[in-house]
Parts: sequence; structure tokens; C-alpha cells
Amino acid sequence: MSLVDIIDRHAAEILLNLAVESIKQGLQASRALIVDLDKIPDSLCQPGASFVTLKLDGQLRGCIGHLEASQALVLDVVDNAALAAFRDPRFAPLTASEFEMLEISLSILSTPEPLAFSSEEDLLRKIRPGIDGLILKQGAHQGTFLPSVWESLPEPEGFLRHLKQKAGLSEDYWSDSLQVLRYTAQQIKPSTREDAA
Repeated sequence: MSLVDIIDRHAAEILLNLAVESIKQGLQASRALIVDLDKIPDSLCQPGASFVTLKLDGQLRGCIGHLEASQALVLDVVDNAALAAFRDPRFAPLTASEFEMLEISLSILSTPEPLAFSSEEDLLRKIRPGIDGLILKQGAHQGTFLPSVWESLPEPEGFLRHLKQKAGLSEDYWSDSLQVLRYTAQQIKPSTREDAA
């Protein structure tokens, strides 16, 4: 059983609330949120890797995370929330007015595993649309797409082409030394009234 399998609704709410508090703390005090691990469920104090995605009006506003666990999951989420809001190099730091309309989602990652394949066609057959997140590596080039990217790139061919471009390679690039790792993620979003009913 992986950490991804043990994030229940209560733990998910704790993580989401702390992500929100981390961003609020950054807006109000320009410093990191301090988390008392003694008050956090043990399952969230285990090493874990996460990504925090921020959207405004359905458009990406920040996304930062780690592919491998390096600290307690709860600390990873808190750190990544602040980084996504204030340090994503693609965007200006989040403002208080943007915060009011912000959509926050978390992705809790499983441990990436190498994917064996003999050709690009074989790789495309082994990719599981809607399930797999991929890490593509070629020399100094690296890129990843979370499983949630399947929502906008539902076909394996398009998913792989865009991932190559994200890694700084041409979309038709191929080499037998290309490395691909796959992982899954539990996506956590705020509950709606319908979810609570």
C-alpha cells in the first residue's frame, strides 16, 4: 500500500486547509507557515511527494511540486502551496484579490517507476490515459505531466508530443536512450456542497 492509497477524506481536508493557510500566511506575513506535526495525523507525517496546482477562471496560475518524497507529506504540501503562489517563475506573485477567486488542487504522487519499452509505438501502447503521470528524461532534458493533464490532452500521442516539448525536445524526437517513468496521483480538490450531501 502506498501513501496515495491512504489519504482519506479527513486527511485530504487537512491538506487542503493547510495549503490555503500557507498561501494566506504568505500574503499576510510574507513568511512560511509553521506546522506542528504533533497535531497532524501520522499518515500525513510520512514522507510524500506532492504538486499544488492553482487556477484562476480555469486557467493555470501556478503549479509547483516534487516528484519524489523528501519530507513529510504535510510539509511538502505547505511548501509547494507557497511556492506555487509566490515563486512559480511563469507568473507574478499571487495577489490578495486573486486569492479570493483561487482554485486549489493537490496531487499526491506515488513513487515513480521506470517504464520498459522497445519503441515509441510500444511506449504509446503502455501509457494508461487518465491514470499515468509521466516523467521523460533525455540527458539534461526532463519534463513531467501529472495525470490531470490527460483532461486537456486525452490521446497518448498528443500527451507524449507535448511532454517532449515541455522537456525541451522536439515533438518528433526519439532515441533508444530515452527514459520514461510513470506514477499515479490522488487528486484532491475542495469539496462542493453536492459532495457533502
